[in-house]
Amino acid sequence: MQLVKSWMAAAAFGIALIGAAQAAEPLPAPTGEVILTVTGAIENKNAGDSATFDLAMLQAMDPITVTTSTIWTDGVQEFRGVPLVRLMQALGAQGANISASALNDYTVTIPMTDAVEGGAVLAFEANGAPLSVRDKGPLWVIYPYDQSKDYQSEVIYARSIWQVAKIDITP
Repeated sequence: MQLVKSWMAAAAFGIALIGAAQAAEPLPAPTGEVILTVTGAIENKNAGDSATFDLAMLQAMDPITVTTSTIWTDGVQEFRGVPLVRLMQALGAQGANISASALNDYTVTIPMTDAVEGGAVLAFEANGAPLSVRDKGPLWVIYPYDQSKDYQSEVIYARSIWQVAKIDITP
């Protein structure tokens, strides 16, 4: 009986891996201005050794809305963007860390463990308007800060990089 259970578990794991591999769709090429370039340990690429995204591509990735306050803004804000977990899945990311760089080359390391349901979001809108470079855009890594005390720490705030332009997936 134990052997059957082990075999069934192994078969289910194999099917899950095959399903995950099949779920990753090829990335289309951007048709608008590229606002994000992703390099490193990714399976799905559309520009040589990297994956590039325009705003429309990110908007098409089933974005979510997060309503939260931040330490950088006044009052509760409504952010719209792609959950980091969804972006990592679409890329077939295989690393342990997400190295996010801003337009000014400032870089932070976000552990892949932050790319979970209900976790970090790569926001492209705030309060219904696109994030401009002047206002922390075009992309800003935000967390649902008001949802959990775990998201209200200096470590998480330090990972909340704005003006994101590049991501590198590293071991």
